[in-house]
Amino acid sequence: MAGGKGDRLQPLTRARSKAAVPFGARHRIIDYVLSNFVNSGIYALYVLVQYKSQSLIEHLSATWRIGGRLPETFVTVVPPQMRASESWYQGTADAVFQNLNLIQDFGPDVVAVFGADHIYRMDLCQMIARHLAVRADVSVAARPVPLEHASAFGIMATAADGRITGFTEKPRVAVPMPGDPTAALASMGNYVFTTDVLVDALRADAARDSEHDFGRTIVPALVGTHRVFAYNFGENKVPGVKPYEERAYWRDVGTIRSYYDAQMDQLGTEPRFDLDNARWPIVARSSEGPPVRIIGGHLEDSLIGEGAVVGDGARVVRSILGRGVKVASGAVVEGSIVMDHTEVGRGARLERAIVDRWNRVPAGARLVPGRDASADDLPLHHDASGIVVVPRGEPVGPLPPGV
Repeated sequence: MAGGKGDRLQPLTRARSKAAVPFGARHRIIDYVLSNFVNSGIYALYVLVQYKSQSLIEHLSATWRIGGRLPETFVTVVPPQMRASESWYQGTADAVFQNLNLIQDFGPDVVAVFGADHIYRMDLCQMIARHLAVRADVSVAARPVPLEHASAFGIMATAADGRITGFTEKPRVAVPMPGDPTAALASMGNYVFTTDVLVDALRADAARDSEHDFGRTIVPALVGTHRVFAYNFGENKVPGVKPYEERAYWRDVGTIRSYYDAQMDQLGTEPRFDLDNARWPIVARSSEGPPVRIIGGHLEDSLIGEGAVVGDGARVVRSILGRGVKVASGAVVEGSIVMDHTEVGRGARLERAIVDRWNRVPAGARLVPGRDASADDLPLHHDASGIVVVPRGEPVGPLPPGV
């Protein structure tokens, strides 16, 4: 499910969908969930897109070409087909309902319906095995969240065997977990359905007036009539994860602050989410650009994309530089995210800033917390979290290879 607008990530979603937003020095957000599927040995993937999808479609076509002669190995982009009506997708459930022909043509025993905009590692085979072992009709990936944050999630009540007895999407007041009054059991928005149950539920939902949403309508309607179970994400074991990494790491990067923090989690000598995992890699688009060049200066605790250049006397500390980024002499980049093919001018200073792709930060500019940030010719967005954001710029001349 990759059709979300991502309104809370503005201005990064001004020209692209949330799943297509660059993340780290090499990835897009969607690469994390697709990597989980492929690393789990699941190679038949439909990606349902909708809003501002061109950037995402181009990325998927260039990065996720896993198909070929094998008919059950593919990553296929599916925009709204308007088979059932003359409207765009009216909700997550409607998006799948409008593409029931794809499920029926493929003929699977189970269907995994996952969001495309979260950062985590997960072996889906373990969730599917649990689904089959308990003879579930629906399995919902679940994790505890602090009670004060529960209103942002679908919250579940469960029996001792994990069967869901109640499901409320984004309740104003959440019911605490048994034995832990400080937390509630939250849905991660990832579901495994037995196919015939999914098809029947989507058809029934389409025939009534509802929000046509898995969390708001489909799953709550099935709780009282079917075997709906919570799958404990904390029990999922992924190979190659280091002892120092956060157990069951999962982040919803739907706001500027959460997006920023999740990227900072990949830095340090013992990152909470370590990208150095050959047994469960996060796949990125290959780049034909030149190697990184460090002319001089100070470089510390940072991720650097291919083709980046750090000038003499520059300072880059605890930051993420995308592909082809150029940091001029005397510039300072601290605690910041600078996306692909951006140039940071001589003597410029960036602190807790996010600069989208294809920008030119003028010499001497200040992108710093507070209202004293200044940069001629750059529109600045001051997020409530104190992070300064520069929207996507426009490329000048032909695009470099691999963009």
